[in-house]
Amino acid sequence: MSGLSIDNLSMRFDLPNGTSVQALKDVSLQLAEGELLSVLGPSGCGKTTLLNIVAGFLAPTEGQITLNGHVVKGPDAERGMVFQQGALFEWMNVRDNVSFGPRMAGKRKRDWGQHVDHLLDVVGLRDFKEKAVYELSGGMQQRVALARCLANDPDVILMDEPLGALDALTREKMQGLVLKLWKETGKTIILITHSVEEALLLGERLLVMAPRPGRIHREYRLPFADMGVNADLREVKKHPDFGQRREEILGMIWDMEEEIMGRAEESA
Repeated sequence: MSGLSIDNLSMRFDLPNGTSVQALKDVSLQLAEGELLSVLGPSGCGKTTLLNIVAGFLAPTEGQITLNGHVVKGPDAERGMVFQQGALFEWMNVRDNVSFGPRMAGKRKRDWGQHVDHLLDVVGLRDFKEKAVYELSGGMQQRVALARCLANDPDVILMDEPLGALDALTREKMQGLVLKLWKETGKTIILITHSVEEALLLGERLLVMAPRPGRIHREYRLPFADMGVNADLREVKKHPDFGQRREEILGMIWDMEEEIMGRAEESA
């Protein structure tokens, strides 16, 4: 069975003082191969916890993750992660960073060299492959991180606020690149973001998470990611349905934040 299945997932963190925090509760989701899912919600709703469980960095308290018919029990090359900060190797040049995974897997250069060079072309870094990472801008470093992830040929790409630290113009360019890579590679992508606009632009499906314990509050199926593959993203944002959905989701999250603030005041 292909695709990603999240079944009745719950996550509780037990604290040293004997109390516990229920980060996620009964989250279930089916994601077909090649789908692009964006996830947003108020702070503390368990977005990153969910992503870390899918990555295999955390073991859930209850439930399980199944990918292509087998249970996820830890990190694996079939799931690649792109972090908010690139987590690149500063002492390596761009090409060595991108080829790191295939080299560590014991593959010979003749098997990975052409593919790595192709990825550098795709992300617009062909002329920078010999540059050290510290010589690159933040946006270029995130391009390296994307290419490095793709070099391992994962089935699922997990992205945790990958564009959050970029300036507005660079972020928009990177959003376009994510859509291009999604269509060209056919990879399944899960993207965590705090930006409603970004979630709408990059989410073929969009989940709004409810505050702790984290759970799926609302799901949308949207046309904007497909529209944005071959269009100016600023033009996509002018679509009347885009503005309507943005205001609807902003209001939803605002109400959740107000609820969280109210709880905090009651417990103070």
